[in-house]
Amino acid sequence: MAKQLDNGEYTVEVALTGGSGKATVQSPTKLTVEDGKMTAEIQWSSPHYDYMEVDGKEYRPVNTEGNSLFVIDVSELDSDIPVKAETLAMSTPHMIDYTLRFDSATVRKTGDGLTTMIVTCALGAAILAGAAAAVFRKRRKA
Repeated sequence: MAKQLDNGEYTVEVALTGGSGKATVQSPTKLTVEDGKMTAEIQWSSPHYDYMEVDGKEYRPVNTEGNSLFVIDVSELDSDIPVKAETLAMSTPHMIDYTLRFDSATVRKTGDGLTTMIVTCALGAAILAGAAAAVFRKRRKA
């Protein structure tokens, strides 16, 4: 799938399995493709993850506040990717086995700044039109 995606930023649904079932990761998440290499942002539901291991490669959080956020390499979509993550939430650090799966059917290119601005303006115009219609109806009743 990486060879089919152009360089750029996307969103993709990611499923997490394993562990105790208490932890989650944010989905959809950001997927970046650069020169055929994919990376994904993995944001945990806890700020207590301080280490991840994917395909033998070590990762540290890229943030210092909020829930732990990692940027990891993604070798392929639609396959189970075993990962290990260390949590400090218990009395001692624990390394927990998980599996991530990125669903290629949900990959969506993120809009550029112009697209985002157009959508925002259209939504604003729709809200204003609705408000004007409500005022007009109210005045007609009076």
